Amino acid sequence: MAATNETPTALYAERAKNVLKGKLKRRGITYADLAERLTEKGAKESERNIANKISRGSFTAAFFMMCMDVIGVHDLSLET
Repeated sequence: MAATNETPTALYAERAKNVLKGKLKRRGITYADLAERLTEKGAKESERNIANKISRGSFTAAFFMMCMDVIGVHDLSLET
């Protein structure tokens, strides 16, 4: 655990946030693009709401998985 008094859950939330942000960046997908793709799948998410969720790292596993799906990530390594 980090010396900043972060909980194990907070550390994993930060890791999930970084994975999602990295996948979006590598694919050149903006939050607006992600919002549009999620809306096409039936999940009405605004660009601002997505930015807030990702910034805080406070999103569900279901949201994470749906994001991975709509941006075309079908294999994910958890190796660090």
